[in-house]
Amino acid sequence: MTNVINNYETIFVIDASLPEEQITAISDKFKAMIEANGTVESVDVWGKRRLAYPINYKTEGYYVLVNFASQAEFVAELERVYNITDGLLRTIVIRK
Repeated sequence: MTNVINNYETIFVIDASLPEEQITAISDKFKAMIEANGTVESVDVWGKRRLAYPINYKTEGYYVLVNFASQAEFVAELERVYNITDGLLRTIVIRK
């Protein structure tokens, strides 16, 4: 079977009430994970923004957008790690 590489876009929202060091650590963790399993095209840090609606009584989040290319199997692993990481409010991975 051939290794098909797809283009993806992911946005993850980190709890803005966490200390700056922890926000940076979470962001760097996912950037490194994506780089290790695919090709990062761009990373756009939007920073602290007000949420459209409260999530777990939080009104602000720290947004990071990453465009990357990888195999489909990696996306399942990325979403699994998103779900078990404390400090993330919302995540999404979209195939372009």
